[in-house]
Amino acid sequence: MVVGDFPIETDTIVVGAGPGGYVAAIRAAQLGQKVTIVEKDVLGGVCLNVGCIPSKALISSSHRFHQAQHSEDMGVITEDVKLDFSKVQSFKDSVVKKLTGGVEGLLKGNKVEIVKGEAYFVDENKMKVMDDKQSQTYEFKNAIIATGSRPIEIPGFKFGKRVLDSTGALALEEKPEKLVVIGGGYIGSELGTAYANFGTEVTILEGAKDILGGFEKQMTQLVKKNLKKKGVKIETQAMAKEAEETDDGVKVTYEVKGETKEIEADYVLVTVGRRPNTDELGLEELGIKMTDKGIVEVDKQSRTSVKNIFAIGDIVPGLPLAHKASYEAKVAAEAIAGEKSEVDYLGMPAVCFTEPELATVGYNEADAKEAGFEVKTGKFPFAANGRALGLNETDGFVKLVSRKEDGLLLGAQVAGTGASDIIAELGLAVETGMTAEDIALTIHAHPTLGEIPMEAADVVLGKPIHTM
Repeated sequence: MVVGDFPIETDTIVVGAGPGGYVAAIRAAQLGQKVTIVEKDVLGGVCLNVGCIPSKALISSSHRFHQAQHSEDMGVITEDVKLDFSKVQSFKDSVVKKLTGGVEGLLKGNKVEIVKGEAYFVDENKMKVMDDKQSQTYEFKNAIIATGSRPIEIPGFKFGKRVLDSTGALALEEKPEKLVVIGGGYIGSELGTAYANFGTEVTILEGAKDILGGFEKQMTQLVKKNLKKKGVKIETQAMAKEAEETDDGVKVTYEVKGETKEIEADYVLVTVGRRPNTDELGLEELGIKMTDKGIVEVDKQSRTSVKNIFAIGDIVPGLPLAHKASYEAKVAAEAIAGEKSEVDYLGMPAVCFTEPELATVGYNEADAKEAGFEVKTGKFPFAANGRALGLNETDGFVKLVSRKEDGLLLGAQVAGTGASDIIAELGLAVETGMTAEDIALTIHAHPTLGEIPMEAADVVLGKPIHTM
């Protein structure tokens, strides 16, 4: 007897269980929706499993190792520091396991149905979910697509044993002696820094004129100086041509200003961008508008050109950031519930976990002027902060960009240890319309790195205490 594929009804179906999808599912459930979430791989998506979380665990381990080797100035003499790379990987995996298990618990706790399989839209109210054994149809009132992105593979560099994407670079069983990184964006610079800390000889090949193009030059200069201190070689305006596997490694051919060069390494890591996962979902047949690169066009509520289907995260315009996806997830779920939520990206931070860390939110100085603002800036160095001196982490600064007429904070940039945490206060200030005076009048605990934004605000006001 053949069992029919009787449709299962749900209010909202979410495709993808990364930091966009699982947040959307939970918020929709909290707002009274019957929610189903579909994931073809593992809960938590790229971010929790092979992206943000494991990379930061690896970076933290590398920082500890490097500090243990270089703390003589602080009176810590460690002559025989050892690296157990298998334990580094075990630590990283344990962090991932805790978080992905937590996501499953949160979904179930909010009564979200979890379905494993690949999704394909039949029409604007039906979807087939397929696994190895069967196909099941779901009928839905609304859908949220949160399928994320995957690394771009470039000609001559087919991913394999020696040519790695970021997932492969995070899963190495042993520390490489030599590593070539193609692409000096945030992923390449972060992982290049981590492996350099472990003692790997790292070369970064970047096609543009500088690495970390999304940040101000005075910020990236600090990272470049630090990378060079670690022995990292940076080649800019370098075009990667081919990777050829050898008996015990890989040979990379690249071109700089018309000159062909070769370099040998154990592995080559390719981090030149990511491609949205919008193919094989049936979106074209639905008439959902997309760019020629597969980016889905959405309105301020994350709604696509098909009114009951929403899209969030890496598959819509903007940077591929986990916190952007989670933010859009809440907006989409609230829009489905009839609320007036809309996206506003001015307070969206971007962070790079290099050394020093880099973070930015709102306008930088050049963008603010280009937008027509008359601006006043205030900059305060980590080197004049007592806590930074005590940590022996004095590279960096906080820079505030304010509107000249009234001191309204338009944006901020942080380069320095703890920048990823400091930026939260400044993001809140931008989001809530605070002025430089508001920040200056807020009492900040001493001695902390948190004082630096307050000091920068004093500079904006022309009344600095701890700098001339």
